[in-house]
Amino acid sequence: MNLKKIHQILKDTDFVHTGGSAEELRVAEYLRDQAEALGARAHIEAFPVAMADVTSASLIADGRAVPCEGYRCCGSGEIEAPLIYLPNTDPASLTKVRGKIVLLDSGLRYFIYHDLLDNGALGFITYDGNVNYRDNDIDKKELRGYVATGRKALSVNVNAKEALRLVKDGVKTVRISIAQNEYEGESHNVVAELPGETDEWIALTAHYDTVPLSRGSYDNMSGCVGLLEVLEAMAPAAPHRYGLRFVFCGSEERGLLGSKAYVQAHEAELDKIALNVNLDMIGSIMGRFIACVSAEDALASYICYFAAQRGWGIDVRTGVYSSDSTPFADKGVPAVSFARLAPGSQSNIHSRYDTMALLSEERLRADGEFAAAFTAAMADAAKCPVKREIPEKIKTELDEYLNRKRK
Repeated sequence: MNLKKIHQILKDTDFVHTGGSAEELRVAEYLRDQAEALGARAHIEAFPVAMADVTSASLIADGRAVPCEGYRCCGSGEIEAPLIYLPNTDPASLTKVRGKIVLLDSGLRYFIYHDLLDNGALGFITYDGNVNYRDNDIDKKELRGYVATGRKALSVNVNAKEALRLVKDGVKTVRISIAQNEYEGESHNVVAELPGETDEWIALTAHYDTVPLSRGSYDNMSGCVGLLEVLEAMAPAAPHRYGLRFVFCGSEERGLLGSKAYVQAHEAELDKIALNVNLDMIGSIMGRFIACVSAEDALASYICYFAAQRGWGIDVRTGVYSSDSTPFADKGVPAVSFARLAPGSQSNIHSRYDTMALLSEERLRADGEFAAAFTAAMADAAKCPVKREIPEKIKTELDEYLNRKRK
C-alpha cells in the first residue's frame, strides 16, 4: 500500500469512535468499502452490546464538588458514605471497606470488584491520567457486564490530580449521584474474505474502535491498516490454498466484545480455522516489534527463524495477549498477535495523546509487509504446520485472563 493511501486512511478515521456508537458504525462502513475496493467480498455483522447515556453524575467530597464521570451501566441513584483509599486489596485491607465508598488505584476488575462488594463496599471511585500532565481529562468508563455479573454499584472516575487531592486532604465523606438511561445497542464486526482452494481458513483480526478520549490512530487503526496491507498483498494471487478471512473487530476496548461475539456466532465453523493472526498497534516511529503466541512452542520458534531469515528484529514469547487473539485461542484456534510496542514515554494510549503523530507511514507499511509475508507462508502451505491445540500452560493463562480462575 503506498504511503499516500496509508496517510489517507489514518486521516479519514481520525476521530473518536467508541464501541456501539454511530461513529463506530461509520468507520465499519468505511473499512468494508476499503476491503471491497481491494477485491474482497465484505459485509458487516451486528452484535448486541450494553449501552448507557449518563445524564448526570456528581461527586461531593466534604462539601466540595469534584469533577467526575459516572460509570456507564453501573445503575442510577445516590449514596453518601465515608471515603476510604485502598491501595491494597489483601484480606486484611478488605476488612476496612464495610459501609464505605472506596477509592482504588486500579480499575474495576472482576475479582477485586466482587471481593470489595462481598466485604460490604458501597460504591467506587477510580482515576486515570497523570498528575504531571497539564490536561484534566477524565475517561468515560463503564461497569462491564462480565465484571458486574448482575451486581451493580455506583461508581465514578476522576482525574489523577483529583484522586491525589482526595487523599492529601484527608476527605472524610463523599456523595455519589448518577442518573443514566441503560439500554441494549449494537456494535459491529466487518468481515472480508478471499476464499481459498480448500475449505480451511486463516483468520486475521484487528480492532477498529477507540476509547472515549482517543482517536485511536495507534491503538488500533494502525492494525486495521496492516490488515488492509495484507489484503492488498494477497488478493492478486488469490485463491491461495487457505482462504483468508479478515475480521475488523468492534468494541475491543470494551472487553474484546467483537471477537467474543464473532467466535460465538461462528463457533460451528471454528474447526475450519487453522490459525488466527492478530494485529494490535503497529507502525510506531519507535519501539520493538513483538509476537505473542497462544499456541505450541514450535510456532514461536518458527516465527523467530522466519524473522531472522528476513533480517527482521522481533521479540517472541508464548502466552496470552490482551487483544482479539484471545477469544480465538480460548476456542482452541492457534493464534499469534503482532505488535510494535512504542516506549511508554511516547505512546500514552487510551488518551488524547494517541494520534497520527505517533506513527510512521513507512514503518506501518514495513510492519504490514512482514505480516503479509508471514500470512502468505501459512496460506500457501500444503498443510498449515501449526498444531491445532492449545498448551495447558496457555489454557491456564486464558482461565486467569477471562476471570475463570484467580492468578
